[in-house]
Amino acid sequence: MKMNPLGRTGMMVTELCLGTMTFGTQTTEADGHRQMDASLAAGINFVDTAEMYPVNPVRKETIGRTEEILGTWHAANPGRRGDYILANKHSGEGSHARDGAPISSASIRETLEGSLKRLQTDYVDLYQFHWPNRGSYMFRKNWNYTPTASAETVRQDMADCLGALQDEVDRGTIRAFGLSNESAWGTAQWLRLAEEGKGPRVASIQNEYSLMCRLYDTDLAELSVAEDVGLLAFSPLAAGLLTGKYQGGAVPEGSRKSIVPNLGGRVTDRVFEAAGAYVEIAQRHGLDPVHMALAWCRT
Repeated sequence: MKMNPLGRTGMMVTELCLGTMTFGTQTTEADGHRQMDASLAAGINFVDTAEMYPVNPVRKETIGRTEEILGTWHAANPGRRGDYILANKHSGEGSHARDGAPISSASIRETLEGSLKRLQTDYVDLYQFHWPNRGSYMFRKNWNYTPTASAETVRQDMADCLGALQDEVDRGTIRAFGLSNESAWGTAQWLRLAEEGKGPRVASIQNEYSLMCRLYDTDLAELSVAEDVGLLAFSPLAAGLLTGKYQGGAVPEGSRKSIVPNLGGRVTDRVFEAAGAYVEIAQRHGLDPVHMALAWCRT
């Protein structure tokens, strides 16, 4: 499988990554373990999780369950932790985790220690901030996001967090730092502060990217290429819309749409017409719509 550099960290990751956000809700512990086994056997060396997982739905009482499932896999497979790159995420302000507290220099160690305990490991390879404290135009807020925070206040908060992250790098609990649901301006500030010696350099950014969500192309793509900040594309199948399984009003039992009918705001008046046209193109060329959507993201 093709390997890509993880920013400037020196780590190499497979172009496909196992996402785990349903481990503990739609995916049982046993099935989660089987997915880990199958992914590693297929040559994948990259797994992503988060402290707030599982989702579909997100519930306060299940926060951390996904990490626990990965932890029981580690316990059942001693010696295999070094076989793959583990990415984790610290939740931003407003989530069910930590009563909605924002990311701060004070929260990082406590949050990381909780994750490490649940994961039954002593380090995370890539530690990401799930979304910015100041809000974001991600999650389909691109037409109504209004930045209000003082730029200097934001930069000071970032600098403080970078200092705490550097402490964890020095302790050996994390190897690299990444972002998620971040903007071009925000990513540029993190890079600038790292250049000033405030802490670790951003290695990657995990944002939504698919044939149905191309915001990344409008601003962040240039930054990614110029600054070696790799894109970790999430929802490459547009929450299942690009599979064609929801066409004609179909809602398969146990599917995400059966739990979250609007698919996190992705369902619009035009989406099924677009998905139908896409599936027809794939079929015309004898391709599985899933394979074609993933191939598009990989190129």
